[in-house]
Amino acid sequence: MKTDKYPLRSEESYTVFEFISWGPKGFVHKLVHFQKTDAPGLYNLAFGDKNHETGELDDLAKTNNGDSEKVLATVVAALYAFFTKHPEALVYATGSTTSRTRLYRRGITKYYDEMVIDFQVFGQVGNEFHLFETGKDYSGFLAQRKKT
Repeated sequence: MKTDKYPLRSEESYTVFEFISWGPKGFVHKLVHFQKTDAPGLYNLAFGDKNHETGELDDLAKTNNGDSEKVLATVVAALYAFFTKHPEALVYATGSTTSRTRLYRRGITKYYDEMVIDFQVFGQVGNEFHLFETGKDYSGFLAQRKKT
């Protein structure tokens, strides 16, 4: 994505990333966590604000810092970085609320032409996954890095 991104920090396994959003609400620490699931090779992408007291990810926080495009681009940058260490992985993502899932779908739609160069993207309907199509509603998304 050619959109500006925030600098990312990660630990050695490239499964937890942190960055700082800044805007009218000040400096907000964000976390992107790729959580291993019980299914082999499948990770859940969790994203949200970092709770200052616990250090945990809060995926229900509403920051409204006026930088959603830059934040989305930074999450995608974390996805690229994750796949450098885990090229065979599948990554599942869904919003913590229906409106956030719609926001993610709009983001995928907006950058779809760029994303499909490097990723296969699928949308979830019920318990099934189909190749992502713009204009369709999905309850979740699955991404896999294309083989080079």
